[in-house]
Amino acid sequence: MSGGFESLGLSEELLRAVREKGYLQPTPIQREAVPAVLEGHDLMGGAQTGTGKTAAFTLPLLQRLRGGRHHPGDRAVRALILTPTRELAAQVHASVCEYGKHLPYKASVVFGGVSMERQIAEFRGGVDIVVATPGRLLDHVRQGKVRLNAVEIFVLDEADRMLDMGFLPDIRKVMRELPQNRQTLLFSATFPDEIERLCDKLLKSPRRVQVARKSTAAESVKQVVIGVSQKGKHPLLSHLIRTEQWRQVLVFTRTKARANQLTKKLVRDGIHAVPIHGNKSQSARTRALAGFKNGEVQALIATDIAARGLDIDQLPHVVNYDLPNIAEDYVHRIGRTGRAGRKGEALSLVSPEEHEHLTGIERLLRRKIPRRTVEGVSAPPGGVSEPPKQPQPGGRGGSSAGGGRPGVNAGNKSRRGGRNRWRRRR
Repeated sequence: MSGGFESLGLSEELLRAVREKGYLQPTPIQREAVPAVLEGHDLMGGAQTGTGKTAAFTLPLLQRLRGGRHHPGDRAVRALILTPTRELAAQVHASVCEYGKHLPYKASVVFGGVSMERQIAEFRGGVDIVVATPGRLLDHVRQGKVRLNAVEIFVLDEADRMLDMGFLPDIRKVMRELPQNRQTLLFSATFPDEIERLCDKLLKSPRRVQVARKSTAAESVKQVVIGVSQKGKHPLLSHLIRTEQWRQVLVFTRTKARANQLTKKLVRDGIHAVPIHGNKSQSARTRALAGFKNGEVQALIATDIAARGLDIDQLPHVVNYDLPNIAEDYVHRIGRTGRAGRKGEALSLVSPEEHEHLTGIERLLRRKIPRRTVEGVSAPPGGVSEPPKQPQPGGRGGSSAGGGRPGVNAGNKSRRGGRNRWRRRR
């Protein structure tokens, strides 16, 4: 098959695993990254989420280990993949196992929120590949349960998110445990100055692979803004879910408390919603995600812990119930839909207090996001503005076409337009 995965120089074991997953043609990031990694180069990879980035480093990593040294019965790790969140770690580990199922490697996933004993038991038998979050990995290192001084390949995935979550000190500690003579692969959706400086320290004469414009959103995602008051957000979201018959929607809130409150309101509306955030146990987060993926959960209400690493096939809708404080997080959030070229919609409910956040996002995207009106909601020309009051159900009057339709009450006006200042990145 001309131009297929066979052209990348992968082994028959890996090609077989790729075929069994139903993939025929490599994505742009895979086509550029795989040969560079197979040649032994350090790599600085930039790509939109949903572009096949995980396979872009997993496939050549597995092949590079085939001809390397082995450590039978040793606790030394041969390949280390660091991710910012537990969910992403679990999904990357699943990909490693799927692509490497015809190869004799042992892979383990390590993150917090679960008992260390099972992880320690796996290390005792020797592990070739570890996928981990930084904190729990360092716990094992401090206790002497795992050694990193023989790592041949080090992958730092979602590097910009790592920095946003404050993991830079932990990354530096991990780096001190790694050998100087290693291959390093760094992947990031965006490349702010902090990432560039980190690349200078981590990588040696890296190949650069950039398959999308810096800090852009996937073209397959239809982006829309609806102006609404803070009080009107919940009724509007509930109305959209019910009237447009959304079967699966990922909703982002700014705080854990907001996620919990919104979940309770949607459940009262008869919508099966569950929250997922850092205060939830790992088992609760796993159940919530599983229920969302299999269709039992209609609305998954998340904080930014879920902005990266949620791999949901054909997710049709993402809603920014609250705009993120950092513009780049908007790109990561909406990247949960429109994956691998599929179409998706990202809808942002923007109150007057969030106008500066919206301006910053549009500056990052270098374009204005289209506005939309919904029955009972008005966003006049010139920007997002406060919608008019809605009459109560059964009432009369009002200027909107909805005429007091239940569930579309836009709420009262707010004059606190400048309260939340835009936090610029330094």
